[in-house]
Amino acid sequence: MPRTARKARAAVAAAVAAVMLALGACAGGPVRQSALGEKQTLTVWGMGEEGQRLGELAEDFERRHPGITVEVTSVGWDVVHQKLISAAAAGTLPDMAQMGSTLMGEFIDLDLLEPADTGRFRQDDYFPAAWATNVQDGTVYGVPWYADVRVLYYRTDLARHAGSDAPPATWQEALDLARAYQREAGTDWGAAPQPGGTGAWQTWVPFLYSAGGDLLTDDGWPALDTPQSVRALTAYAKYFDEGLARRSYIPGYDVIKDFGSGRVPMFVSGPWQVQNIEARLPQLRGKWRAAPLPADETSTSYVGGSSLVTFSTSGHKAAAEAFTAFLTSPENQSKWYEMTKTLPANRHAWSLPALRGESDLDVFSAQLASARPVPPLLEWSEFADVIDEKLEKLARGADPETVAAEMQRSAEAVLG
Repeated sequence: MPRTARKARAAVAAAVAAVMLALGACAGGPVRQSALGEKQTLTVWGMGEEGQRLGELAEDFERRHPGITVEVTSVGWDVVHQKLISAAAAGTLPDMAQMGSTLMGEFIDLDLLEPADTGRFRQDDYFPAAWATNVQDGTVYGVPWYADVRVLYYRTDLARHAGSDAPPATWQEALDLARAYQREAGTDWGAAPQPGGTGAWQTWVPFLYSAGGDLLTDDGWPALDTPQSVRALTAYAKYFDEGLARRSYIPGYDVIKDFGSGRVPMFVSGPWQVQNIEARLPQLRGKWRAAPLPADETSTSYVGGSSLVTFSTSGHKAAAEAFTAFLTSPENQSKWYEMTKTLPANRHAWSLPALRGESDLDVFSAQLASARPVPPLLEWSEFADVIDEKLEKLARGADPETVAAEMQRSAEAVLG
């Protein structure tokens, strides 16, 4: 990690510790906890579109708990990290919040999250990888709310022109289809792996996982120069080396536009793209499909999404736990899917009518069952930046073994 980042994080940790000590001193001990039946206001931060719509479910919760008022604040994903850090340092955190999977490690490390009650929230009720994003050293700090997993989107009409009637099941089949799209169907590109830039790790990590690799060793050290990592980098590089994908990252690039025009007939992304394609590209009805990720050793995506966390500074932990249980129940997970089209993390919700009747969801439930988490690292943002930066070199022609070695050294510097 750069020295400035280390200093900034150390300063935040010191400020948080000072605020928590002051809160304890002012209260004469631990923060007084309101009982579930008492009249109280539960403050909740929700992110992005979810934060804007969470109030609709909160109204139903309030009807069931007349003494509790749920006050929801919507925070943009682009500013949520800074706002959470600032609130932690100032002692103004809400009672609970929606928290993205890649933020968990930092806030666990800052000792800001209340452990979840594993008697009430059971691991078997959730997709394994979604649950694992909340666990550090055997303690569970959040409850999965919704899940995000990457799958393959491809144009079936153009695939038929290219001589294929089935989704590519392996890395080799995917590469062959990308070549055929260009050669036989006349597309500009064969696929759209991200060539560096923020978030490029999201399209490469499934390659790593499918090759049997890991981001970290069992003892928490980077594992980015292993044979599996080199294999994943080599497979990823072929799309750029053969002119099947753009070598340069375009900020704000809209893959859906190129998918609709046929310039890009195949890409990897998350479940929200189903709604995007249906809404923006009605002319493609029946001409595209979502499919499991092509496999190497396995077909393995990573799981993202959000969990619900309660902050250790809250004086309304019983109400926060009750609201968390309400939001993660199968019935409300199903209702939330109907409202937002985000995938339930509670596996029992998938058997309810709102989800059972949608055949397109089968690919996501199958991919979620085999997905793996990203580790809850304090330094995740810096660790991810390393991968993004080195993938940009790979896309421009750097040797995969060299990239793996550089990625490993840089990641060791981050964690060292």
